[in-house]
Amino acid sequence: MGVQGWTALTVGLSFSLYIGIAIWSRAQSTKGFYVAGQGVPALANGMATGADWMSAASFISMAGLISFMGYTGTVYLMGWTGGYVLLALLLAPYLRKFGRFTVPDFVGERYASNGARVVAVVCALFVSFTYVSGQMRGVGVVFSRFLEVPVEWGVVIGMALVFVYATLGGMRGITYTQVAQYVVLIVAYLIPAAAISWTMTGNPVPQLGFGDTLVEGRHAGRFLLEALDHIHRDLGLPEYTAAFVPGKKGMADVAAITLALMVGTAGLPHVLIRFYTVKSARAARWSVMWALVFIAVLYTTAPAVAAFARVNLIDSLHGTPYAEAPEWFRTWETTGLLAWEDKDGDGVIAYSGDAAVNELTVDRDIMVLANPEIANLPAWVVALVVAGALAAALSTAAGLLLVISSSVSHDLIKSIWAPDLSERDELRIARWAAGGAVVVAGVVGIYPPGFVAQVVAFAFGLAASSFFPVLVLGIFDRRTNKQGAIAGMVSGLLFTILYIVWFRFVHPEAGADDWWFGVSPEGIGSLGMLLNAVVTIVVSRATPPPPAEVVALVDELRLPREARRHAGDGPFVDATRT
Repeated sequence: MGVQGWTALTVGLSFSLYIGIAIWSRAQSTKGFYVAGQGVPALANGMATGADWMSAASFISMAGLISFMGYTGTVYLMGWTGGYVLLALLLAPYLRKFGRFTVPDFVGERYASNGARVVAVVCALFVSFTYVSGQMRGVGVVFSRFLEVPVEWGVVIGMALVFVYATLGGMRGITYTQVAQYVVLIVAYLIPAAAISWTMTGNPVPQLGFGDTLVEGRHAGRFLLEALDHIHRDLGLPEYTAAFVPGKKGMADVAAITLALMVGTAGLPHVLIRFYTVKSARAARWSVMWALVFIAVLYTTAPAVAAFARVNLIDSLHGTPYAEAPEWFRTWETTGLLAWEDKDGDGVIAYSGDAAVNELTVDRDIMVLANPEIANLPAWVVALVVAGALAAALSTAAGLLLVISSSVSHDLIKSIWAPDLSERDELRIARWAAGGAVVVAGVVGIYPPGFVAQVVAFAFGLAASSFFPVLVLGIFDRRTNKQGAIAGMVSGLLFTILYIVWFRFVHPEAGADDWWFGVSPEGIGSLGMLLNAVVTIVVSRATPPPPAEVVALVDELRLPREARRHAGDGPFVDATRT
């Protein structure tokens, strides 16, 4: 059976599993739809969080970016994992202790303001739709190659699947579907990585093979990274392991992107909502710990996958006559994600750091997907990678669509416009909102503004500049009020959006010399976050303090139960909205 047959089999079986779980775990109440009834065990929630977190950007695009960027590509590893430390220390247990359903719920109650809630909803929608467009592009890339359908139809297929289990099962269905998806994606990532590591270095552990010597090919006897540096020098490219040299990102941009990804992680609504699903604040902390363990399995493997793919790609194509190009090259060429232009007319593929000489154009998103084919692994391994990539993209897409759905049905309609809405009607509206979000997400996914990981980086910047400061200050600063929170979110979000639009769409040719302080659009969320924090603090100090019931709510969040009992504090007080 060929690649297409194996792909149809593995994808069909995995999709059947996901839909079966959704039917089994169908939500019957708004609490089940929004937060899975708040009874998910910490271990299962950690695994589901790992799947929710490891999107198409992690599975498909991260190793591809590292493969082309080398050392500076590790900003994605450092930023995305470092954010979970902030989650564990600053946000997860407090948000679970607060209860409710969503992040705008917390903002609206903490700042005693429906205005703040609406601004938070707008921020959540911006972040979620930007993020989900990257996932849908990932789905389209996978289907366009392995099921030989146009990218647009690949996106439509993914939309149909997500629509079924996101609208049917809600958070309960999504949670247990994501547990299954984590198993699929991690197995799909590790098997080809181990096989390629064994073939190239004689070591089946990719993390160890990454620092080992090559045992075959023209670079046999050299350490893997040493060979990559040698290859790059020969091609006129910056050394793979070099940092902050011409042709690579500068130190300021690397620092800004890392910070934006870290605080963006801690401000992503679809990640934060996962900690509402567990039984207690203690379980929320354990969920973060388990999530880090499950995420680390893939994230410590990604640099090795990137290096293996880089060596194999260049060795198999550079200097090869086009007429003798391997079969996988021809197949990927038909997707438009891999292209060759014979600039010198010699019929030989040339890959070079000199744009005038380079004849090969490679979409970075194909590196993980094409890697098993480049390494001549069996067809069933290639199909397994396809199933894993789809699991990664769809698990995150489902979580994002639930955020969009709950923002519309719970935070806008139920909490503001129709407070007397029955639970049955709210659940119906939530499902309709999820369905509408699927359609919009599909359209945005067909016309995304960049590579998967680039699009996701924009979403992290928006989350960093909008949510993180007001959430942290809302928990740890009693003086922060609604005026400061609204001003901070609006200023941070607008600044970040305008910067991204200006340098990504209006002046896409702009480079580091044109960016503010040398910070790229992918990293501008760090400056937006600082602007948000400064505006929030200044405006809060210049306006009246929050009411006493809000201060009591902050104290309730921060003090342990025993300390509150001795202090005579009561339970949460729902602040009056204004």
